[in-house]
This record gives sequence, C-alpha cells and structure tokens, in this order.
Amino acid sequence: MVSTGTSQAISDLEFDLLAALKNKSDAVQTYNTYIQDAQATGSQPCAELFQKLQQADLEHAQEIRHHLQEVMQKGKM
Repeated sequence: MVSTGTSQAISDLEFDLLAALKNKSDAVQTYNTYIQDAQATGSQPCAELFQKLQQADLEHAQEIRHHLQEVMQKGKM
C-alpha cells in the first residue's frame, strides 16, 4: 500500500477499490476492440458475447464506484 500508520493518503480499502475500478474500466474499453474484431470476421455470436461481458464489467465498475464513494465519505461501507 501507500504507507503504514495514520499518515496514509488513502486507506488500503480505498486503494483496493480504486485498483478494481481501474481494472474494470480498462476491460470495458478493451472489449470495444474485441467486439470490432469479432464483427470484422463476421462472428456475430462472438461479438454478442463480448458485448455481454462488457456490459457485466460496466455494471461491476458502477457497483465498485458506489462502494468507493461510500468508503471515501464514511471510511467504510
């Protein structure tokens, strides 16, 4: 984590939530490439799978963001 003790800029939990949010956000963007690749090869079932996965990651990112906001405001959920 950032540092030990009470002088941390953010808590371990905030850091973990930020990292998870970053990972989900990156995945959502990456799925655009996968969807385009599937469409370019005419594989609509694969394009639909990637769209489904992208939507799930987007929903997860929104849930993580909600938790992060709560933790940043209250220090916990």
